[in-house]
Amino acid sequence: MGELPLGGSVHPDDPNLAALAAEGRIVAYFGYGSLVNRATLRTKFLGIRRASVTGWRRFWMPRRTPEAALLSVRPTEGFETQGVVVYDLADHLPAVDEREAGYIRRVVMPLHVTIEDAPAPDVPLFIYEASPVEPDAADVGAFILQSYLDAVLQGFLSLYGETGVRRFVTETEGFATRIVADRAAPRYPRSVVLSAGEADLFDRLVCDRGARIVGPG
Repeated sequence: MGELPLGGSVHPDDPNLAALAAEGRIVAYFGYGSLVNRATLRTKFLGIRRASVTGWRRFWMPRRTPEAALLSVRPTEGFETQGVVVYDLADHLPAVDEREAGYIRRVVMPLHVTIEDAPAPDVPLFIYEASPVEPDAADVGAFILQSYLDAVLQGFLSLYGETGVRRFVTETEGFATRIVADRAAPRYPRSVVLSAGEADLFDRLVCDRGARIVGPG
């Protein structure tokens, strides 16, 4: 999967995006995990753009055993996090809230976001965050699912190149824990296929960050 050219959308815009925005029928939210990978998208969004937000930092949030840790963000003053902005119908927001149960939906002010080639101005933008005092996966020894991590890192490789992948691994907190190697039999329902080069790069970077790749047993 090659890097997305600068100025390109993550996937084609809905032809009615501009008209719906003019009618006030669109909202947007910041994606910082699997939404960055076009191969994992199952919902037809109106549009998606590369973007960054300032004031939040990504971390691996543990869940109750036996569930794997998931990516989240927490308030961190002045910190910039890369990801995507997703444009969706305002009517879909309750369903997004339900999907992100356990997270807090916050408003992102325009001064705190940079959107590449934004297709619609003045659209309400939200981010789903965890509590600022939430422990990370390394704090409690929670595990990360390799098949989920692969999908996220492949998405960042496509959108931001190897530099973006390295930045993701360096800046995301909670990597110093176990990564369960389920690549051969993925437990993540929207798993992706990696090239040998992608797999080697991802494994090397996360191990350098302190992760321990362990068997699925």
